[in-house]
Amino acid sequence: MEKTAVADLDDSIQAAAVMRHLTEPLGLTDFAMNYYELEPGDSFAFAYHNHAVQEEVFYVISGIATFETEDGPVEVAPGEVIRFDRTEFQRGWNRGDERVVALALGAPLEYGKQVKLRHCPNCGEKTDNDLDRADDEAAVIACCKECGTETGRWYRGSMEGEVP
Repeated sequence: MEKTAVADLDDSIQAAAVMRHLTEPLGLTDFAMNYYELEPGDSFAFAYHNHAVQEEVFYVISGIATFETEDGPVEVAPGEVIRFDRTEFQRGWNRGDERVVALALGAPLEYGKQVKLRHCPNCGEKTDNDLDRADDEAAVIACCKECGTETGRWYRGSMEGEVP
């Protein structure tokens, strides 16, 4: 048995105000689990993306999350759950005025190859992006795989250059 308090865990640099990894503290070996708090305009992910091998489930505890999907936007209210199959593109946002609190569950634990689509101002369209840490480890940076242009930069609790 493993037990942890979410508030005691370190916050991760993400596109969300708060993101805490629960996988390792709970000793999970077969699936991933993350806790999120999204301020208005925040997102669960750095890009519209998919996972080659992992299914994802989001359980919304409070607020309303809006997921960008291939079929259009889908709102998920408190007490509701949404599942994305392997290879299904999605990105969840807080488009409302209230903070969104949610859990994300993924199985298997590994993501596999991900395609991360973000708008590249140089290419003029959504392109696949690489995500890397800045040299000082203080930020996560997204860069277009086609031309190398930076398409986003996030610091703990804030983001720059994000186009929802």
